[in-house]
Amino acid sequence: MDNNNNNESIKQESPICSKSVDGGVDLWSCNNKDKDNKDSSSSSPDHLVILVNGILGTTKDWKFGAEQFVKQLPHQLIVHCSERNVSKLTLDGIDVMGERLAEEVVELIHRNPEARKISFVGHSMGGLVARYAIGRLYRPPKSDNTEEGSNDASDGDSRGTICGLEAMNFITVATPHLGSRGNNQVPFLFGVTAIEKVATYVIHWIFRRTGRHLFLTDADKEEVPLLRRMVDDCGDLHFMSALQAFHRRATYANVGYDHIVGWRTASIRRISDLPKWEDSVSEKYPHIVYEERCKATDVESPPISAEKGSFDVLEGNDVRPLSCALGKSRCQLSHQPAEVCCP
Repeated sequence: MDNNNNNESIKQESPICSKSVDGGVDLWSCNNKDKDNKDSSSSSPDHLVILVNGILGTTKDWKFGAEQFVKQLPHQLIVHCSERNVSKLTLDGIDVMGERLAEEVVELIHRNPEARKISFVGHSMGGLVARYAIGRLYRPPKSDNTEEGSNDASDGDSRGTICGLEAMNFITVATPHLGSRGNNQVPFLFGVTAIEKVATYVIHWIFRRTGRHLFLTDADKEEVPLLRRMVDDCGDLHFMSALQAFHRRATYANVGYDHIVGWRTASIRRISDLPKWEDSVSEKYPHIVYEERCKATDVESPPISAEKGSFDVLEGNDVRPLSCALGKSRCQLSHQPAEVCCP
């Protein structure tokens, strides 16, 4: 009897269809939507999920994760693995990659006129690229005059939308939100201040403009570093408003064993704010060692000074608004310990 039930569940599991379109890979449940037949009798999923790879990454990095999303929610999701910024293209700078991703998302929405909701999941530097892209795609709450032919969401307009779609989830995994400059922000430099300072001046030889952005050495006489500008709305780029439009925002950070992205920068904290973690907080998910559902914080509260001995550019007052907007939920993980922040 058990074997029959197992066989039936296997038969009933929806097959996953995929298609490479204009620089990306779309995945969906074959039972719900025929990408080449718009007259399919079954209802179409209305929730787009955009997966963004990290530095020197490709769409293959997200293959397993994308399939799991579709298997878990086959009637709701169209999952898109971004391919506009892959391999050496990830060295062109966070702003350039963000503009490319924004264009890719617009094209994806045009291909899926039934879409009403949108979510983003960014791995490592991909989280920064996604933050830039949503700043470009953000639309303020509806006014009396709506754009003709727009794909505006029926719900969530009080927060604004992402290119007309209701903003649902914004999730980052091991993303260096505070950059890679500073003590222990890049763990494989062993926390040696002299080495960390030297890396600040030579990293662009390897990672070009992206390296300058990550180490906050891209400032000139007229502008502050890009990552500092992304802590607030900046001209026609609504970085902070876009983040606040999402119903659910979560950051995942590795407490240890991540040699590229430090715990502090991934969880948006100063050194003194790092919590103590336990061996595990969940029997079901043993790698989670600390979980925080962040409380509302008054952004107008007294200034926070940078910590003594720190040469971080993103410190003090820069951390608070970003932590409030993105760190609504924080989870810390460990592969032998990590952290996760969840709403």
